[in-house]
Amino acid sequence: MRLLRLSPVIALALMISPAAHADQEGDRLREALRSATAQARAAEDQRAALQARLTTAEQERDRLRKQNETYRAQVKEAEQAYRQAVKDFNERLAERDDSLEKWKTAYAEAASVARAKDAERAKFESDATTFKASTKACEAKNVQLVKVANDVVTKYEAMDPFEKVLDHDPVFGLKRVEHQNAAQDFRDKILEQKAKP
Repeated sequence: MRLLRLSPVIALALMISPAAHADQEGDRLREALRSATAQARAAEDQRAALQARLTTAEQERDRLRKQNETYRAQVKEAEQAYRQAVKDFNERLAERDDSLEKWKTAYAEAASVARAKDAERAKFESDATTFKASTKACEAKNVQLVKVANDVVTKYEAMDPFEKVLDHDPVFGLKRVEHQNAAQDFRDKILEQKAKP
């Protein structure tokens, strides 16, 4: 009987055992479902975070593309400005070189004119010095000539009428030779004072 008593317990245990087993299986499945749901939520959260990062990265990429395009446009403008500046500089340099050549030519012409004028000035100064010396010499000779003329006039005035008659008289002509010698001396003195250009 003891065995019979045990049988219902065993039977009950056997019956409970599948139910317990089924409950354990359900618990395990519920736990697996909860775990799967949590993982799914975590995966969804991770996907949302990655999607947000992707959106941010795409926005950053678009911003960088726009910035890159802006920089390229600025670089292109800078290159054009640089080329224009180089072109303008080269044109100004060519104009400066042309102006410099013109100034050099004008300076050379002015220098040659100045040299010619300086040579003329030196010649004129030399001529003026020569003329001044010649004028001084002529003035000195003129003074001497006036002196000689005064001597002639003085001697002539000093002659009394009787000497004049004796001098010009062909018969007596006593002083004629003396008078002719004095006249020749005066003529020589006058000729010595003749200016020679």
